[in-house]
Amino acid sequence: MTMKINNTFKLIIAIIVSEMAGIIGSVFTTPSIAGWYAGIVKPALNPPAWVFGPVWTTLFALMGVSAWLIWKKLDSGSEAGMTKRVKIALGIFLGQLVLNTLWSIIFFGLHSPGGALIEIAFLWLAILATIIAFAKISKPAAWFLVPYILWVSFAIYLNYAIWMLN
Repeated sequence: MTMKINNTFKLIIAIIVSEMAGIIGSVFTTPSIAGWYAGIVKPALNPPAWVFGPVWTTLFALMGVSAWLIWKKLDSGSEAGMTKRVKIALGIFLGQLVLNTLWSIIFFGLHSPGGALIEIAFLWLAILATIIAFAKISKPAAWFLVPYILWVSFAIYLNYAIWMLN
């Protein structure tokens, strides 16, 4: 027996799952902001700390909408090949969410900008793989991830600069 979940509920679930990655990451980030992170040298282009919360909340919401656009293709009565592509694409998506959370643990939790720099390179590649996989199923879903990869590209610069300056 297969349970059908309506699209509104799928959208809510997809956004909550995405935002949970941010919430888990913030468990490691928040304690470091006033402590370790405040005391390290940051590059000139480093945004003020208050910018990161709203930006990431927005990006995780966009990720959720993107994943929802893919997930709802499972119930569109598509052929078996599409079902397989959707499941693979969502698997890649979940993998990049895990990598996103791991970055916060490595950078803020372990205070390791060097380790985080290596990890964020894999995150960037996973986001790119997600965009490519999503684009084959839904172009809008892929476009919803463009701000995310752009922000992570900027985060790579910040991560690298912090590693070099410290």
